Order: sequence, then C-alpha cells, then structure tokens
Amino acid sequence: MQMSLRNLHIFSICSLLTNKEYYEIMQLDSSPLRAADITPDLKKQFAFLSGGRGDNGSPIIVFPEFPTFGDINDREFHNVLAYLTSVPSLSSTGVGFILVIDRRQDKWAAVKGTLLRIAGSFPGNLQLVLVLRPTTFLQRTVSDILFKLNKDEFKMKVPVIMLSSITELHSYIDRTQLTQELGGTQEYCHEKWISHRTAIEGFALMVKKTAQTLQSFGTELAETELPNEIQATTFLLSTHSTKKSKMKEDLLVALGQGSRLLESINEPVVQDPDYTMNQDELENLATVQRLLSQLDETERAFDEFWVRHHTKLEQCLQLRHFEHNYREVRALLDQVSEKLATFSEVGISPAHVEHIVSELDTYEERVCTLDRALALSRDGDELIQNSHYAEDSIQPKCSELRAISENVSSSLRAKKDHLLKAMELHQCLEKASKWVDDGIYLLASQPVDKCQSHEGAELALQELERYLDNAGQNQLTDLSTIWTEYEAVLNQQLKKIFQKQVLMQEMFDKRRVSLKKLAAKQTRPVQPVAPRPEAFIKSPLSSPGQFPHRPTYSNGRHASQSEEEENLAVLRRHVMNELLETERAYVEELLCVMQGYASEMDNPAMSHLIPAPLQNKKEILFGNMPEIYHFHKRTFLRELEQYTDCPQLVGRCFLERMTDLQIYEKYCHNKPRSESLWRQCSDCAFFQECQKKLEHKLGLDSYLLKPVQRITKYQLLLKEMLKYSKGCEGAADLQEALTSILGILKAVNDSMHLIAITGYEGNLSELGKLLMQGSFNVWTEHKKGHAKVKDLARFKPMQRHLFLHEKALLFCKRREENGEGYEKAPSYSFKQSLNMSAVGITENAKGDNKKFEIWCNSREEVYIVQAPTTEVKTTWVNEIRKVLTTQLEACRGTERRFISYYTAFFYTGQKSFKKGEEKKAESCSPDVNNASSPKPAGKDEAVTSPTSDRAAVAKKRFTLQGFSNLKAQKGWNKASLSLDASEEHDGYSSAEDPLNSDPEDDNGKKLCAGKYTVIADYEKGNAKELSVKNGDVVQLVREGDDGQWFVRNLSSSKEGWIAAANLIALIGKSKSCQSLTSSEGSGSGNISTSSSCSETYTSFSDIKS
Repeated sequence: MQMSLRNLHIFSICSLLTNKEYYEIMQLDSSPLRAADITPDLKKQFAFLSGGRGDNGSPIIVFPEFPTFGDINDREFHNVLAYLTSVPSLSSTGVGFILVIDRRQDKWAAVKGTLLRIAGSFPGNLQLVLVLRPTTFLQRTVSDILFKLNKDEFKMKVPVIMLSSITELHSYIDRTQLTQELGGTQEYCHEKWISHRTAIEGFALMVKKTAQTLQSFGTELAETELPNEIQATTFLLSTHSTKKSKMKEDLLVALGQGSRLLESINEPVVQDPDYTMNQDELENLATVQRLLSQLDETERAFDEFWVRHHTKLEQCLQLRHFEHNYREVRALLDQVSEKLATFSEVGISPAHVEHIVSELDTYEERVCTLDRALALSRDGDELIQNSHYAEDSIQPKCSELRAISENVSSSLRAKKDHLLKAMELHQCLEKASKWVDDGIYLLASQPVDKCQSHEGAELALQELERYLDNAGQNQLTDLSTIWTEYEAVLNQQLKKIFQKQVLMQEMFDKRRVSLKKLAAKQTRPVQPVAPRPEAFIKSPLSSPGQFPHRPTYSNGRHASQSEEEENLAVLRRHVMNELLETERAYVEELLCVMQGYASEMDNPAMSHLIPAPLQNKKEILFGNMPEIYHFHKRTFLRELEQYTDCPQLVGRCFLERMTDLQIYEKYCHNKPRSESLWRQCSDCAFFQECQKKLEHKLGLDSYLLKPVQRITKYQLLLKEMLKYSKGCEGAADLQEALTSILGILKAVNDSMHLIAITGYEGNLSELGKLLMQGSFNVWTEHKKGHAKVKDLARFKPMQRHLFLHEKALLFCKRREENGEGYEKAPSYSFKQSLNMSAVGITENAKGDNKKFEIWCNSREEVYIVQAPTTEVKTTWVNEIRKVLTTQLEACRGTERRFISYYTAFFYTGQKSFKKGEEKKAESCSPDVNNASSPKPAGKDEAVTSPTSDRAAVAKKRFTLQGFSNLKAQKGWNKASLSLDASEEHDGYSSAEDPLNSDPEDDNGKKLCAGKYTVIADYEKGNAKELSVKNGDVVQLVREGDDGQWFVRNLSSSKEGWIAAANLIALIGKSKSCQSLTSSEGSGSGNISTSSSCSETYTSFSDIKS
C-alpha cells in the first residue's frame, strides 16, 4: 500500500509559525550589502553611524575629519552611504537623516567637494545638513563668501547650515547624542561597531539558512513515500532519525552563536550598570533577541513536526509488521482449514472413528495457529486504540482473522461432535447386531422335538420372554428417532451432493427446454398464407405500428435471447478482465525496467560496469518509456478500471485518450537506435548485474519490446470486445476506437519506412503528411515529339517503393540490409519525386486491372504502376484522387476570389468595349491538355477504348497542370476566366470554345444555359450509364451522388449517368444582346451590357500571346 507522508500529515515550518515570524525570517539579510562585504571601506571611517538621534529621532551620520576624502572613489563612497542608511529601522529612516560634516581643519574646497558628493549620491532622505566650517580666519571668511555665492550649486532640498564652532552644533543636537570628538558625551568605538554589525548579519544569515534547511528537510520528509516492506521502513526510520539529529545539532549551534552575540552586546551594561546604550545599540540588541526568539519558535515547530513524523514512521513500521504477520497467519489458517477437510466425519467402524478422533486431538494440540491469530487480532485492536493512521486497513484484517479463527474452531468442534456421534451410532449398531445374532442363534438352538410337549414349549417360551425382556437395552428404537438423533452424521455429505445435483439438474432442464423450443421453431412446417390486401402491401415499412402483433414463440425466443445475452456478457467480462490484468502487468513491467535498469544507469555504485558506448545514452536506449509509464500508471489504467462493470463502453476510454496513445509513435521511431545500442552492449556486466538483481529470466531487450507489443495488443482486445458487443450501446465507440488504433499502427509502420529513406536532399516534413506507402512494379514511358519511348524497351518492370505525401509522390528503391532485428530492416534509396500539383492519373491501364497510370507534363512522362492486388490498387487510386481533388478545390477557390475581384474592378472602371473583351476571354477555354476535371469517386473505368481517336485526350483526365499553366500565361489576369466562372455564370454570352467543340457547333447556333461539352470519351459500364464521345453536347437533367450526373445527349437524345469530371460547361456564342446582373460592383445594382461577338472575339492564342 503506497502512501506518502504528505497524505498522513501536512508539514510546513511556516505552518507552525505565524505568518509574520516566517516572513521576517525569510526577509533576514535582504539588504544587497553586508558589513562583511565592505569591511575595508567601513574601516576608513570617512563616515559612520554614531548611534545618536536628533530631537525628532532622526539618525545622525557623522563625516569626521578625513584629509584624503577627495581620494575616495565613487564606488566606496556609494557603498558606505548605502549601507549606513540601511542599518537604522524603517521608522527612523522615514524621518530623514541628519548629517554632521566636520571640516574644521580643512579648506573650503574640501567642504564644497563633500557637499557636492552628498548632493549627488546620498541614497536616503535628508532632514538637515550641519557643516563645521574651517576655523582659520582666512578659510572661514572664504567659506562664508563662497557658500553664499555657490549655494544654488549644491541643489540641496534640505537646509545646509554652516557652523563656526562646536557650541553652535550643540544648539541643534543634544550633547548626549554626539561623540566626544564633537564635544558630546557618547562613547563610540568604530571597530566594535563593525564587529557587532558583522556578527549580527552573520547570525541573521545563519537563522535564515537554518529555517530554510529545516523547511526543506520537512518538505522532504512529508513527500516521502511510505515503504511497503519492513526492512525498507526500518531503514527509512533510521535515516530520517540521523538527519533529524544533524538538523538538531545545527539548530543548537545557531542558538549558541546567538546567545554569545547577545552577551557581547550587553557587555558594557554588565561591566558598568550606569552605562546607557545608544539607539543603534538598542536596535542591535532587539534584533538579536528577535532572531533568537524566532529560532526558538523554529526549533519548537520542528520538534512538534518530528514527533508527528516519527510517530507516523513508527506506526508505519508497526503496520508492516502487522501485515507481514497477517499474511503468515492467514496462510497458516488456510492450511489448517485444508488439513481439517481431510479428516472424515464418519468412520467405517468404531475403531476407525476412534483413530480419526485421536489424530484430530493430536493435530489440535500441535497447531497453535488459532491462538496466534487471536493474539494478532488483539495486537491490531491495540494499534487502533492508539489512534493508528491505518485504522481502515487494520480493522477489516482483525475482523477477518477472528471470523476465520471462529470458523476453524467451529469446524473443529463440529467435526469432533460428528465423529463422537458416529462412534456412538456404530456402537449401537454393533450392540443391536449382536443382539439380533444372539436371538437368531437362540431360535436355532431350541430343539424342535422338545417344543412338541407342553413343558418343553413353556420352557422355550420363557427363554424367549427373558431374551425379549432385554430388548430395550439392545434393540434399535424407532427409525425416525434414530434419523433425528444422527441426522448430522448420516445426511451431511449426501445433502451437499444432493444440493449440487439439484442445482445442476435445474441448469440442464433449463437448457433442454430452451433447445427443445428452438428445435420446435426450426422444424415448424410452412403454412399456406392468403395474399394480403394491396393496401397493406404498400404500407410503409418504416411504420412498425402497422404490422400485426404475432406472439408466436415469443417466450422461447425471449428465453433464448436472454441466455445468449448473458453468455455474451460473460465473454465481454472475460475480455475486460484480460485487458485490465494485462494492463496492470504491463505497468508493473515498465516500472521494473525503469527502476531496475534506467535508474541504475544513474547509480554511482554501478557506473564502473557501464561500457563507454552506453555512457549518457539512457534516452536512446529507453526512448520515451518514462512518459509511457506515467501515462498508463496515472491515467489510462485508472480510467480503464472505471469500465469494469460496463465493458462494452470501454471504447470511449480509448477515444478520449487516442491523442495520448500517439506517444507510441515516438517510441517506435527511436526503437531502431535503441536496438542498435543494445546489440553493441548486450553482453556487458551492467545488464547482467541488473538482470540478476531483478531475477529476470529474460534480458532487457524483451522488456524494451513490451510497448510495441502492447499497442498491438489493444487492437486485438478491441476486436474481441467488438465481436461480443454487436448491438450494444458502445459498439460504435468500439468500432471507432479500433479504427483509430489501427490508424496509429499504420502511421507508426509508415513512419518507420519513411525514416529509412536515403539520398533525398530536401526536407521530408515539407512534403506534408505521409498518406500511403508500398512496393509496386513500375514501367516508364517518355514522349519525344509524337513518339512514345519505353525506357530501355524492357519488359521487366522496375521494383519501386512509393511514398505518397500530400504534396509529392516519391519513388525509391528498396535495399535489404544484412543483420538481425532492426538492423535487418530495409532502406530506401531515393530515385525521383513528382509534385502532386502537376500529376494526373488514369485509373485503368491497358491489359491488367491491377495497373494504373501516373503522368505529368501533358503525358510526356508516364509511369505505369502495377499493384500487388486490385484492392491495393483501388486504395491507392482513391487516395491519390482525394489529394488531387483537394488541391483542385483549393485552386478553384483561388480563382473564384480572383474573378470576384476582377469582375468588380472591371464593371466599375471599364467601358463596354473592355466588357466585351472579358466575355471573349471567358469563352476561350484552356487547352484540353491543360484542363483539369475531377474523376467521380467510385468509378473504376476512366479511359476509352484503345481504338478511339481521342484515347490520348481521354487519358488526360485528372490533373491540376492546366490550372498551373493557365495562370502562368500572359494576360491571364486581364482577359481570361476559369472554367469555374463559366459554370457559375451560365448566362454569359461569349464565343464558343474553339478547342472543346466539334465542327458542327461552329455554325453559331445559340446554346442555352445548362449545356455541357464532353471532353473525353466514356464507355458505359452498365445499362444505366451513357456512352459519349469527346465533343458531344449534353443537357444536365439532374445531379446524383459521388460526382455522377444524369444527362441527355442532344445528338442522340439518349439519357444516362456520366461522370461530371468528363464535362465542361458551355458559354454559347450569340449575336444578340445578353443581360448580365451583377452585385459585385461598388454601388452598382443591375448592369446591362451588349456587344457583338464578331467585335469582341478573342482566341486562345491571343491569350497565350
């Protein structure tokens, strides 16, 4: 039972101190400067705190005579003044400082320099500046004159008073607050002041560090996990006790230092009772006393915590002893119960029964388990009475021990009673049997001839009467009386067996009834049924209320369904139990690896066993196994356990954590590196020693494979659960979870192949997501002029491994590597790549339904790809179609935005002539080689027959190259609109398409909206489809699903389904005016324009130019 001390008691040194006390301790020595840091500067004594105060409590800083004051650098000057202003209390410094500058033996230049320095860099508040000016006549006169002239130069915000003598100084500051050098009575020793300040600050720092150390130690103790073993708990108790003793010693040292410092400050008072401390000395005394008081409080708080902590550890040790003894006693009680079960309750004879009773008495005398169990339960009760923290754990165990002991005692007593009754019964039976035998012998021994006489008969009768008189002592009483008296002996075993037999019989009966009913249902003869009324036949099937209620076989069916559901529930629970048990075992195995191997790599005692190639390679060897362990331990296992009672809903747990399960991709990516490192160092002493400590039969490599095996195991368990949960509430979630897990496995598998690509100079991550990968046979064709040339004219295909990304298709050559394990994994040499924005696809190639074509550059390069199976081919074709469709929609969206912008600009800023030019550009469709039409999903036949004159055109079916080329042509942004524009504006009047129309359309006849031109031959695959030729004109009737349109061929008047990808919208030529309504112009409502086709015709060649 893992439990931390934080759960048992919340400790904090500050929780046992007041907030104010703890804050003061933590703020000790918060000043950036300490006396020990600037002792050389302080010893110069160019400024000092005398300890005196002004009338309003302002601290006095004295600048004594210092001839070399001008030689002091700015850093020293600033440090000393900053430190001196930080020493007095905040209440004193808030009033402001009084500066006394003694320059009686100096010149005016020194006075001026001192004042300027103070005005420029004094760090505190000033209240008054008193200057004892030079005493010589000349200097005094000069000082008076120059001070008046230069007074503004000092920029002092407080009064600066020039004094001629000490007597004048005493009028501002009381003599008792001045040192003897300034005519006062105050005793001041600068060396002693520095010594006291250094000692006080050092003591304050010690108090702070001691409090922090105790706090850290307390936090460490509070966060310690309670061990589960006696030895570990004993060691922990000993270790903590040792650390506590060390902390206590440090605390006593700090208290001793504080006491000595307090004596040093009080020394003048002890030597001279009449001595009066100045204000600074009083503040120093108060500071030390406060620190000592806080240290005492810290010690008290720590002692209180330690008592609680030590008590918890001792209780933990008591609990571990109790649990250990409980497990031993519990096992012994089980053994006693098993042994007692071997003693028979009924002997075959009195001697046998007597022997059993004797053995039972002997066993009872030897076994002291019952006494030990009762004593242990009393120990547990004592722990509970002493307020043990684990009362909830101890109480059930004590109750269980007493209950089991009582059961064993009762069983022992009952067995003895039964044996004694059996012995008594056997004795009665023997006695009755002997009496019966003796009676029979008596009857047989009476001579028949003697009984013929009266006397002889009387004697024989008397003999029988005497024998019968003893019948009450030897004869068995009524059978019912015997049965009542010895029922426990005779009936106990039979009763148990009979109960089991009855129970089993009931189960068989139920099953037999169910099977009979099912059999009766299957063999029921078919009855002739009269035709139903037509109204009933035409009633909607979606209305279950209209069907007649037929209760036939309902009872049998319901019973069978109920039994089947119960069986499925049992199977689901079995799968759930397997999931939970294997999950717990998996977590334990991961923990074992982390503690037994990974942690040992950081153990200094094991460092000498780690070989050089393994040094600092823990992350490579174990990957993100710690992340996987923490996820399963803290999150996934706990959430799975919540579905124990409803296994069919466990799919929700997988769906909620599907993102987290993707951490296995990172682990699998690192697995080849880990495998390689393991093979280099598998025989080293470090791994052997770790395996020996863990007592593992298998090496580390078997455990490093566990995560890979686990993520694979999930899909198997989900399949099993889904198999037994069809029709249940969570079936959909299970199916989705299974699909997602399989997706993760596929992504892992694909990425493992992807990282094996060599020779690719670009960044694979820039190609987008990897969608598919697989091996194929590939032929290539190159178009040179009007001829097609196969590479090397060879019939044998190239073996290529294809990687389909969102932006590119890579062709690689698979190369097998020598080695074992992951070192044997194949690598892929990069050969070439195709940009998906310039790729087209023909779904069926000539001669083989497993082939398809991938081409680019207007079929100048064609790659004939043969898949292993038709299913693989279909999957790849569908995925490539999705990629191209997605890119096509993106292109169309870009064009629509461009057309929208251009149309608005055109109609608001151009005249009718340019409007006609735009119409001509709209009507000019790009070359078929550059056109792009998406193939409808679900259609396998994508090209016309090889004999068609337009077969080459039909194969140019699915490409984005047309859009790319058209956008790159000169004049696109002015005079050409996309095919999408023509689809959206069927009412436009423009010139006919010179490239996509048959010659018979050149007569200038007007085509109304909704008509389309076929751009590729299409042979129908079934009766519902329509065969068309390139150039046919069709009328849209209605739109179907999956890109299929139902159209009418205007030439043959036939109707049928055709792929929308084979059509392009027409914008018919007209000599009459057309009306265009636009809402895109700024401020324009309905705009009407007219132009003649002959005046505004623009050919496709004009656009290109």
